[in-house]
Amino acid sequence: MTTDTMNIRDMCEAFDVTPRTLRFYEAKELLFPVREGQRRLFTKRDRARLKLILRGKRFGFSLEEIRQLLDLYHMGDSQLTQLSKTLETAKRHLSDMEAQRRELEEAIGELKDQMKWGADKLASIEKK
Repeated sequence: MTTDTMNIRDMCEAFDVTPRTLRFYEAKELLFPVREGQRRLFTKRDRARLKLILRGKRFGFSLEEIRQLLDLYHMGDSQLTQLSKTLETAKRHLSDMEAQRRELEEAIGELKDQMKWGADKLASIEKK
């Protein structure tokens, strides 16, 4: 192994993923490791792509969205298309996440109110 490539074990350790995850991303044509017999050797490009895949997943992007955004890298327009599409997708996901947060904060508030009511009711029953 050269310093430019990493084997599957090294990739798993470096990115805290499983071999199954790497094989899955390869099957989905998100990663393209070099094959040497049964061995997979991941290049710097694969490592950069995996970093973006994991970040995208963390932000709620679907694998198809991630694949489409990664495929835009080679458009020949200094990444203008890729960056604008990424920003558009990110804005949509941020809006969704903020809406989910508002809904969650509302549900938490309601649950706290119900818990206070329940605790107060329990305390009044215990006083009797």
